[in-house]
Amino acid sequence: MQNYQLVLASTSPYRQQLLEKLAIPFITTQPNCDETPLNNEEPEQLVTRLATNKALSCSLDKPSLVIGSDQVCVIDGKIVGKPHHREQAIEQLLNQSGRAITFYTGLALYNSLTRNTQVIVDTYTVHFRRLTHEVAARYVDKEQPFYCAGSFKCEGLGIALFERLEGDDPNTLIGLPLIKLVTLLENEGVSVL
Repeated sequence: MQNYQLVLASTSPYRQQLLEKLAIPFITTQPNCDETPLNNEEPEQLVTRLATNKALSCSLDKPSLVIGSDQVCVIDGKIVGKPHHREQAIEQLLNQSGRAITFYTGLALYNSLTRNTQVIVDTYTVHFRRLTHEVAARYVDKEQPFYCAGSFKCEGLGIALFERLEGDDPNTLIGLPLIKLVTLLENEGVSVL
């Protein structure tokens, strides 16, 4: 990593697990970022702004490459938030039944020494099977996806809810597009291999 420390601006255990796949030492820090969407902000604009703000919000004591990421789930042009409770999770799943929803994941890599920021947005589409209330309720009771946009965990039993998946990098669906991150790191002179 030359003279840089790699920093993940996230406390998400899912993003940490994903970044560990690259086998590069990193530290995590909690970003200081207001995640409230702006009026009339499109999903791609929102995740671009939030990923960038998360990366820039971290105060660092040495040269760092800071990774910021943010994700939203969109159905029929509307951002779907985290359900937070059982009834809302079941309702979200039933609303997605037999439909396609798209995840937009913003990824920013900030170089604290050069002050260069690279930002991309990666998309991933999930095509749901037809779900009954009983199936949705059983799933929610088993995995309790109350803090997951879209009310599922694709890395677990949530995979059984899908008809098919569409995108370049399955890691994007979990919240950190590793294929694109490798390219951003290479642009900063950091080779994963």
